Amino acid sequence: MAAASSTTATTAILAAVIISLAGAATTVDAKFRAMQWTPAHATFYGDETASETMGGACGYGNLYASGYGTDTAALSTTLFKDGYGCGTCYQMRCVGTASCYRGSPAITVTATNLCPPNWAEDPDRGGGGWCNPPRAHFDLSKPAFMRMADWRAGIVPVMYRRVPCARAGGLRFALQGNPYWLLAYVMNVAGAGDVGDMWVKAGGGGGWVRMSHNWGASYQAFAQLGGQALSFKVTSYTTGQTILAAGVTPASWCFGLTYQARVNFS
Repeated sequence: MAAASSTTATTAILAAVIISLAGAATTVDAKFRAMQWTPAHATFYGDETASETMGGACGYGNLYASGYGTDTAALSTTLFKDGYGCGTCYQMRCVGTASCYRGSPAITVTATNLCPPNWAEDPDRGGGGWCNPPRAHFDLSKPAFMRMADWRAGIVPVMYRRVPCARAGGLRFALQGNPYWLLAYVMNVAGAGDVGDMWVKAGGGGGWVRMSHNWGASYQAFAQLGGQALSFKVTSYTTGQTILAAGVTPASWCFGLTYQARVNFS
């Protein structure tokens, strides 16, 4: 009888440990996996320095400082999804043209910008407008384009697929705003790379404040949150997985700084 009680107690303890370890994510087996290969086209913008790719509609600012570098792309409206496509990662190969490099090398890029539609042009008639809906199109940085094709081609057909984003370290939150309004840019997102919902909580007590999507990769809360440590809950737009980033900032946090969490998506 004592042995049975001991076994029951041990089982209960193990169950509690498992629940505790799983508490940072609400979705079971939410790991993002590579999708199927799909045809599209790719162009490039800017020059070899990629200076024109800095900033962009996702709000990542200096792409070197935010960790994305020059392996980036501006997405057509269809893929950009009103900013919910920010941070997603794509693998692609140049195919079907002499401008492709031998062996059709694959490149991987992160979505950091929007390629806006040009309704004055019709791509079906040989003009521009490659980013017009419903087309899937990638306007790459020139350094990224040059790793798979001769830049003199201007535009090349590609096969692409969305892939998991490999990121070092935890989520990063770049904070802006004023004492009554918090604007957080979410960066360095692993897994699916995207964010679909977000909450913030100040201090150890109190409730979670749901943040609204502002634009690109930024979320906002109209609340007074200064002088307290901030925690965030972040949900992936694609997988629905939610993770808890507790104690991301100290109580002395400041606007204009970026803080890194200890957790990230799978």
